[in-house]
Parts: sequence; structure tokens; C-alpha cells
Amino acid sequence: MGVSRSSPETGISVVTVDYPPVNALPVRGWFDLADAVRAAGRDPEIRCVVLAAEGRGFNAGVDIKEIQAAGQEALIGANQGCAEAFAAVYECETPVVAAVQGFCLGGGIGLVGTADAVVASEDAVFGLPELDRGALGAATHLARLVPQHLMRALYYTGRTASAAELHGHGSVWRVVPRAELAGAALELAREIAAKDGRLLRMAKSAINGIDPVDVRRSYRFEQGFTFEANLSGLADRVRATFGTSGGSGTRHDARDSVEKGA
Repeated sequence: MGVSRSSPETGISVVTVDYPPVNALPVRGWFDLADAVRAAGRDPEIRCVVLAAEGRGFNAGVDIKEIQAAGQEALIGANQGCAEAFAAVYECETPVVAAVQGFCLGGGIGLVGTADAVVASEDAVFGLPELDRGALGAATHLARLVPQHLMRALYYTGRTASAAELHGHGSVWRVVPRAELAGAALELAREIAAKDGRLLRMAKSAINGIDPVDVRRSYRFEQGFTFEANLSGLADRVRATFGTSGGSGTRHDARDSVEKGA
């Protein structure tokens, strides 16, 4: 359980997250993930990183129960940890391919939205149920996956979009049966890793340099409103209902199943 690294092929590093039952990461988990991705990117032998997860879903965001139990300290830690993990993926010196299965919610959107490419299983769904959890954030990253108006509608409602829908918007490279996900992600990583390593790193820096939005700054701006909601007591009132009601409707049942299992 936790975050691990492996090198299944020359030039490729796979960073795997495994936090049963739903990959809702505790504070330490976000920092461990950031450290693993940065370490992989610094390795001169690595030319592509695959970000993967074990279990029925890719990521269910932060561990809400940890925040409910530990309060402000855990909230601050989770916000800092998420910011570092998202930045680590975005700033990784080599391209990062996200391999997404099942649910990708909350912080999972931050990871996928900062990756260089996304491969998803047919059952993958993507969404931000933040408003139902007394938080705000990752609209920065959802806006990198879907058009502006769809991002807003998904954010306000907490609904999810399917892998097929994101493929239609061009943000998912390929959609495959779940059994083929690991192979498809490695296939793309292999094609990327076949390029010259130094040139790939230059390309990553160049592409990040022309991004119209500073993703780290944009996300931290969003997080300021999460702190405001917390200090006002609004977030606590919303989180107190976590798991006790269905909240807003969803296009898929991923969020409800995650909340019941978290």
C-alpha cells in the first residue's frame, strides 16, 4: 500500500498509487507521490513516466475522513500536498502519461489535468465533486480536459464525464478495455521514450513555457477560497453531510460509490 516505482522497460518509469479501498490519498500520500514523480523525472535514464493506480479507481481525491478527524492541520497538509503532487506531474522533466481506470475525482483531476497525455479504460469517469465536500479547487485542471462551459457545468453540478466524452474533446489519447489499459499506456510511453532523452526534456520545458495559464499559481488561487470556506465554518457544515445524502445528480454513479467506500 502507498506509492511505488518500477521500471518495466528501458527508459520508462511507472509510478503506482495504491491506497485501498478507493485511492483517497492521505496527506503523506500526496507528498510521497510528488517525491516519486520528481525522482523519476530526475533520473537521466528515464524518458517517460507512467502514472498509474491499483484498484477499482484511479483516484478519489483527498482522504476526507482524515480531514474530518484532524481538522485544519490535515486540511492545510492536504492542500499543500495536492499542490506539490500536481506541480510534480506538470514540472516532471520528462513527459508523463496517466493511465486512468474507474473513477478519477477531485485530486485525480489535478493529476490527470497536469499530465502530458491520458490513456483511459472504457469505464473511466472524470469529475469534481468538490462543492459537495466543502471544498474548491482543480477547476484549473478540469479546464485542461474539457471546454470552458462544460467545465463550469461539471464543476457546479458535481457530475462526471466519461472517458469517451473526453476522447471526443481530444484530452484522452485512447480509450481501451480495462484489461488493456496498462499495455496501452506502456505502448504510448514506449513510443515517447524512443525519442532522444535530452531533446524530450527540452520539448517538455518548451511546451510548459508556452502554456497560457500558470497552473501552479492558478490552483493556489483556487485553494484560497477553500480556506475561506473553512474559516467561515461553511466547509464544516457541508462536510458534515458527506456520505449521508446523494448530493447533486451525476451522469454516472462513480461519486456515490466512492463516497460509500471511502
